[in-house]
Amino acid sequence: MQEEQHITSVPIDETYDENQIQVLEGLEAVRKRPGMYIGSTTSRGLHHLVYEIVDNSIDEALAGFCTEILVEIEPDNSITVIDNGRGIPTGIHPKMGIPAVEVVFTQLHAGGKFGGGGYKVSGGLHGVGASVVNALSEYLEVWIRDGEHVHYQKYERGVSCGKLKLIGDTTETGTKVHFKPDSEVFEDLVYDYDILRRRLREQAFLNAGITIILRDKREDAPEDKKEIKLRYDGGIREFVEFLNRNKEPLHQEVIYVNAVRETCEAEVAMQYNDGYSEMIVSFANNINTTEGGTHETGFKSALTKVINDYARRTGMLKESDANLKGEDTREGLSCVISVKVTEAQFEGQTKTKLGNSEIRNVVEKMINEKLTEFLDENPSVAKIVVDKAMTASRAREAAKRARENTRRKSALESSSLPGKLADCSDRDNTYTEIYIVEGDSAGGSAKQGRDRRFQAILPLWGKMLNVEKARIDKIYGNDKLTPVITALGAGIGDEFDLNKLRYGKVVIMADADVDGAHIRTLLLTFFFRYMRPLIEDGHVYIAQPPLFKISKGKTDRYAYSDQELQDILSEMSEGRAPTVQRYKGLGEMNPEQLWETTMNPETRIMLRVDLDDARQADETFTILMGDKVEPRRQFIEEHGTSVINLDI
Repeated sequence: MQEEQHITSVPIDETYDENQIQVLEGLEAVRKRPGMYIGSTTSRGLHHLVYEIVDNSIDEALAGFCTEILVEIEPDNSITVIDNGRGIPTGIHPKMGIPAVEVVFTQLHAGGKFGGGGYKVSGGLHGVGASVVNALSEYLEVWIRDGEHVHYQKYERGVSCGKLKLIGDTTETGTKVHFKPDSEVFEDLVYDYDILRRRLREQAFLNAGITIILRDKREDAPEDKKEIKLRYDGGIREFVEFLNRNKEPLHQEVIYVNAVRETCEAEVAMQYNDGYSEMIVSFANNINTTEGGTHETGFKSALTKVINDYARRTGMLKESDANLKGEDTREGLSCVISVKVTEAQFEGQTKTKLGNSEIRNVVEKMINEKLTEFLDENPSVAKIVVDKAMTASRAREAAKRARENTRRKSALESSSLPGKLADCSDRDNTYTEIYIVEGDSAGGSAKQGRDRRFQAILPLWGKMLNVEKARIDKIYGNDKLTPVITALGAGIGDEFDLNKLRYGKVVIMADADVDGAHIRTLLLTFFFRYMRPLIEDGHVYIAQPPLFKISKGKTDRYAYSDQELQDILSEMSEGRAPTVQRYKGLGEMNPEQLWETTMNPETRIMLRVDLDDARQADETFTILMGDKVEPRRQFIEEHGTSVINLDI
């Protein structure tokens, strides 16, 4: 049992008691199928456990009864979460005959979020959070302060170890939960401070005025990551400023509008920057709706209408001009949409898409009325916004003409595929793969060493266009990017069609040096900005050629890192010293070596590029490939001594 910790309490609400806890069903399936409840048993699922407990505390904040949340990573990678809310009810549940807190932690779909008495608005709609965390923990402990007494109970793998105990008196309120994830369930048991910090910062932005503290008590925690206090009185206005911190805003003031209705409320903060991509982040009851939903749909349609109406009304769009399209009005937009709904309708337990039809009408009306009012009252900002959209429209039309010219040119040529592409003979993209190879020399070795049945080779030479600093009209006709677009066959931007992809694996194969890292980043930036489904669907890979060849007698071995080299040298330490060759580039390997080490599916090592956090990936690409030097310098200083993790 850990020592009781205290933070300042807020007034208790007497209407929140055991009668608000409703039971829907038991807990039996969680340990058998954990992925159904937390997404996966990888690091993502591990961190999801923390989110579920913190979300319960956030719900107390939404109800107006919590102002402070403390999250601690303990030395053994267990987690402690403390809030100063009302404390989970401890009275005997009228239907179950056991304390309400035990119902919450042992019964699936039990909580104060179903009948409307405990919470008017809640992110944890499905009510499985606490019980799932309990079921997937080696042990879980809970302390409850109800303003008079302190109660305690412990569970092991979802089963209570004894009755709820009264262990002391107090005048404070709140809940403390301490749990250790189960090694029988999770592949990885080590918590990542940065991942938790990003999530908790997000919650602090969404709940203006609440204080969230993250504390890392592990011995190896760096000094700058031992504790952070997150509090943003400006709410989602500050969130937008945070999203734009590595970009150049086009107007200083963040545009903010909000509306309140009987069953819901909505708020939107937005600011345009000089970039070419949009970043819309939406939430429903503090849950990040990564797949959007009705609130996003309402915002987008209203934004397009408002900007077109303003441009027509002021004469910036002439009668003969076509209307601006939605994508034009959102170029360079950073926006946060946050809605609170009494009866939220999410799709699935992961809650990634909102389905409430009424919230679309609320958001549409709010944007139509209040954004129109803002533009009328701020003509200088309005002109910047409309000019940005009109420039984007012209670029889109130029891209359309360039695309059509490219297609006409291709139709007149004997073959529409790039001249340097060495295609494979098979056409089944369930197992065909294309290697995008740096340089003609390495391309030559790859062409000779490949298996022609299913492996295609596309050599590239020189540095390609940095699409972070270019609109889509500059991409068509670019001699470095056009071969990639044509070879893959799926188009780019809004026209991208995964069903037309010619190869199941798109493998980036570049030298293991600075230039190779730059080429990989340029290609990944291009794929992320203009072919994102390619990454989302798991088609992009990074080849891992060896750094060293170690030879002794007739034995050749390969090392892919400095550590692996030292391990192999230790194994070969007896007798004559081995010869070590450091590969400076792919071109130094002959076709047989390149096949054996990097291209043979039986022996090769490849990294698949996954997209875990689109917003974090967007931020990373902006830092690495954008105009601002200082953020890039800081990033390189932080990551320069290790393998750079692009966080995608």
